[in-house]
Amino acid sequence: MSTLAVPASELVDAAGQAQAPQHAVIRSAQDVSRIVNAGAAQGSNARIVIAIALGGVFLDAYDLTSLAYGIKDIAREFSLSPVQVGFVSAAITFGAILGALFGGYLTDRVGRYRVFMADMLFFVVAAIAAGLAPNAWVLGGARFLMGFGVGLDLPVAMAFLAEFSRVAGKGNKAASVAAWCPAWYAATSTCYLLILGLYAILPEHQLGWLWRITLAFGAVPALVIIAVRSRYISESPVWAANQGDLEGAARILKRSYGVDAVVERGEAPTRAPRAASWRNYGVLFNATYRRRTILAATIGAASSFGYNAIIFGLPVIIASFLQQGPLTTIVASLTLNLLFAFLGGLIGVRTAPTVGAWKMTVLGHTLQFVSLIGLALIGHPGSAFFVVVAIVLLGGYLFGQGFGPGSHSMTYASLSYPTSLRGIGVGFNQTLVRSASTVSLFLFPVLAAALGTKVFWVIAVAPLTSLLVLLAIRWEPSGYDIDSEDYADEREDAAIAA
Repeated sequence: MSTLAVPASELVDAAGQAQAPQHAVIRSAQDVSRIVNAGAAQGSNARIVIAIALGGVFLDAYDLTSLAYGIKDIAREFSLSPVQVGFVSAAITFGAILGALFGGYLTDRVGRYRVFMADMLFFVVAAIAAGLAPNAWVLGGARFLMGFGVGLDLPVAMAFLAEFSRVAGKGNKAASVAAWCPAWYAATSTCYLLILGLYAILPEHQLGWLWRITLAFGAVPALVIIAVRSRYISESPVWAANQGDLEGAARILKRSYGVDAVVERGEAPTRAPRAASWRNYGVLFNATYRRRTILAATIGAASSFGYNAIIFGLPVIIASFLQQGPLTTIVASLTLNLLFAFLGGLIGVRTAPTVGAWKMTVLGHTLQFVSLIGLALIGHPGSAFFVVVAIVLLGGYLFGQGFGPGSHSMTYASLSYPTSLRGIGVGFNQTLVRSASTVSLFLFPVLAAALGTKVFWVIAVAPLTSLLVLLAIRWEPSGYDIDSEDYADEREDAAIAA
């Protein structure tokens, strides 16, 4: 059978969706990108690779959430002051800042696969160490190491989600990247489910073990991912092609995309995309990417600052502000995550290819701002009616986070840059996001103790700031072939030659 190179624009299935050819010729990295943009063949492993990448996101969220409920027990066991509680709480985000800074560069430099496998080991070691911590210093160190793994993971996970998805239509790159959000909330809910189960089975005098078991359990999903890696996970074919390894890209297309690709090299090699370098951090602020970088950073930082204050403080808010007991606190936190945040995340995925990221992010931030102002005005609920209203407003905040900035902060961070800059772009974004998280996690216990429910006025500044920047910069990444920017010079050369 002869092998033909078919343009991606001509490859459609019965539903009108672009579809990868079963046979193709690749002469350049741009050809590989076109095949990926057309979508994987039926029965291929591309969706499994995406699922494994989302498993990494699940692990990130679980580890970041797992300390939320047990922080009071930790403070009591180790006799910590509010400031010390803040440091222990923020240790994971200090690690994530450094992890994102180095992880973004390494993801572009050594490849997606190697970084992904390395960060799984961080999770295993750090989770076990945190669960066995004899004092606050060891706990803080283990959480710092865990955060470093989280920082490494998010750039590579977003790269996998973007580089194993089609460019347009159902399940496009924006939808795949937005799927990180329901995966995140599924992990948050799993954490609360585990806490609820442990709370039910542990004798009262052994409830002090609850936080230790919850932290140590984070090693389990990491071990599962390590176990299945050799069968399904592959390097990104677009990244491999960008390194000049067209033969390796062809093998990955066969394994993960179900495409028999034959490499045909011309007399002169095509121009390679931008090489990985620390100097690429500066490229994020050139004329092409500056506005996108500012927008993505603002959405991410504002979303992270507000969400971390709310989600970390959710047990504290329900238990202290709404004057509820431990069991009610766990159930209410779980219910709010499932009914509002997780559902919102699913809506964000479904609407990404149609409504787009910009409109959904604006709508989500608006709902968050209104919810926070309502919580600030209610203060300490004086009746059962206002308790219900306060809980609904908390749910409204989480719902807006789910379908808006929660889903699309990563859409903007990942799809504002082509493959050659994606690791650096997400890494830089996450460095700023985790810095905002660190400030939020450190300040919330202090501000909540000093301001009570007036802390919601402070948190409301975050969505308002992001809204203003969104109105000033109207960039829509959904459906845009961002990877084509890596080959602009190549297209210009072809036009000149013609």
